[in-house]
Amino acid sequence: MTERGAGVKPAGAPDVFGALANPVRRQLLMALRAGPRTVSNLSEGLPIARSAVSEHLALLREVGLVRVKNRGRERVYHLDPRPLTEVGAWLNVMLAFWTLRLSDLNELGEGDAGAVRNRRSPSGSP
Repeated sequence: MTERGAGVKPAGAPDVFGALANPVRRQLLMALRAGPRTVSNLSEGLPIARSAVSEHLALLREVGLVRVKNRGRERVYHLDPRPLTEVGAWLNVMLAFWTLRLSDLNELGEGDAGAVRNRRSPSGSP
């Protein structure tokens, strides 16, 4: 049995979903798919300052999507996709939900409301 609130982040704490909401952070993660990179390398081609890239990387590190290793004076960032399993699980649930809803809508559009009701309830009643 788990403790109450175990694994629940305090309100306002960054999470994987919040980290992925920002297009710059998504772009950084896409760049890291090719392999480890330094802040200087990741900053190339982005319309923001290197210090802003560092801030985005700090948040990605906080939620576990990147790891950092010191190599001399440089910090090298690596993608860690493990936290994305939570996102993938949520997306699978939502995909199943919307696939069913769209199928229901299609059947209603074809005039087969009875089939939709029967699938919703074993007795066929609403």
